[in-house]
Amino acid sequence: MQIASFADFLIAASQQPEPQRLLFVFTRAELPADATAEEKARFERGEGGTLEPVMCVDKLPSEIADFAQLKAESAQIPQSWDIGFVASLGGRAGRAPGSDEAGEPLERMVGMIKQGHVGQFLAFDRNGEMLQFG
Repeated sequence: MQIASFADFLIAASQQPEPQRLLFVFTRAELPADATAEEKARFERGEGGTLEPVMCVDKLPSEIADFAQLKAESAQIPQSWDIGFVASLGGRAGRAPGSDEAGEPLERMVGMIKQGHVGQFLAFDRNGEMLQFG
């Protein structure tokens, strides 16, 4: 199944042979303090900068009806976010991973995002639009 929307992702997660736990890392776009004038100009156009993780959460697919619900829940934290990254963690023997099993994979996601290695995650903006990184 090709995933072209957040709804497609939820459907794909629910159709996997093993139950899934969804992993979310929400990030804020920031401009480094030592940015050049060119980097500042690009950032003002919505390009460049760095992504700073501000929140991580794990959920079962059944706990998320749609993107609007996820966005509403994320509004309860004080930090704003610009881009959300998502991945899934597969279960075993018909059992979805528990929240306690999601901590290490979420930490790895955060580390990869900080290093700029985001290609293996799905990304979406605050409007729920899927993003592509080249």
